[in-house]
Amino acid sequence: MKRVIVNYGMPTDTAAFDKHYAEVHTPLTKAMPHLKSFEVSRGEVVSSSEDEKVYVTAILTYETQADLEASMASPEGQAAVEDLGTLATGGVTILTIETEELM
Repeated sequence: MKRVIVNYGMPTDTAAFDKHYAEVHTPLTKAMPHLKSFEVSRGEVVSSSEDEKVYVTAILTYETQADLEASMASPEGQAAVEDLGTLATGGVTILTIETEELM
């Protein structure tokens, strides 16, 4: 599995972030092709660094690297990436990892 982990920093306006994330960004993300699952962690997110407060974490899962690349290259993927500039007023960190199921 390929996973994309998106950590959103503390936004300048949490209410505006929440509204935009629910009404604009979530539908854009859900429309991305090849997306196997889309999970979000809200509320108190624990970070190992006091300087890097995380407001929301999103986890996107794909079967393969090819699926991930096709999804990001699609018009829907490009629209979601472009929307980060509007949404992520507190900064954003994106990690791409490969996971192996052990149990």
